[in-house]
Amino acid sequence: MANSAQARKRARQAIKRREHNVSSRSKLRTAIKRLRKMIEAGNKTEAEVVFSKTASTIDSIAGKGIIHRNKAARQKSRLSAAIKAIL
Repeated sequence: MANSAQARKRARQAIKRREHNVSSRSKLRTAIKRLRKMIEAGNKTEAEVVFSKTASTIDSIAGKGIIHRNKAARQKSRLSAAIKAIL
């Protein structure tokens, strides 16, 4: 356990950062799941609208370093391809 005041403070900060990151990651997963449901339902026009919001969320979280930028690009690419595949 942390002995010095500085180490105790860093431990507190780490807990706060972790909670924030978990919350942001959860928001990202929820946005992706919502878009995937629309894609599975075949709602292309609605999926395109939701995709723009989801892509914005993905970029925001990648910009904060919560997920890697390559992972963000991969997710957006796969979601976009899934939307284009809807007939």
